[in-house]
Amino acid sequence: MAQAIGVDIGGTGIKAGIVNLAHGTLDSERVRVPTPQGARPADVLETVREVLQVLGVADSQLPLGVAFPAIVKRGRTLSAANIAKDWIGFEAEKFFEDGLGRHISFVNDADAAGVAEARHGAARDARGLTIMTTLGTGIGSAFLYDGVLIPNTELGHLKRDGESIERWTAYSAMEREQLSWVDWSARLQEFYSHVEFLFSPDLFVVGGGVSKHPEKFLPLLELNTPIVAAVHRNSSGIIGAASLAADI
Repeated sequence: MAQAIGVDIGGTGIKAGIVNLAHGTLDSERVRVPTPQGARPADVLETVREVLQVLGVADSQLPLGVAFPAIVKRGRTLSAANIAKDWIGFEAEKFFEDGLGRHISFVNDADAAGVAEARHGAARDARGLTIMTTLGTGIGSAFLYDGVLIPNTELGHLKRDGESIERWTAYSAMEREQLSWVDWSARLQEFYSHVEFLFSPDLFVVGGGVSKHPEKFLPLLELNTPIVAAVHRNSSGIIGAASLAADI
């Protein structure tokens, strides 16, 4: 049975699991530990080591994929929205490979989630443009055209009143401001309507921490584009990272 390991580094938690590549499901429990305060490189690396130890795969030879909340080009992280600024322009892939003593696949976290949903979830066999959005600490996005990833889109950083719209619209904003589902959905409506106008997608897929409550907000949105919850919910990043690692 073909397997790979996926690690999903987020602004608040670092998650990992062993993925069944044929079915796009977890063959293990999903392990989660809090992201270290400040999310500096050395501390994040140490926490990833801890997660792999807890999962029992610290010495495994299975392919390993790491999903990360930043623009990733040729192994270098070019942004840092909910993590330390140390990551900007940082050779992150080499840093993790040296620190873990093994080859890895390194990818943007929302892109990993999008790949999981395109191969094994809500966007499987979808034609045209699928836009995956992850609603959590921030807003991540992934564009997939006929299942092919167009990497490093950053819809969460569309501007609203001079700052990134994710500050106003992410799931964390709902929790921080204690918004009702109705009030928060009104913010989502503004976000998705704007994205719909800009890109004319064929499908929206919603993942991230809030995707376990789709009945609370999806029916409140009025869009021309179908919008559905991610099948793999908050495990999409793990599954996508592992899937991409197995491609290499």
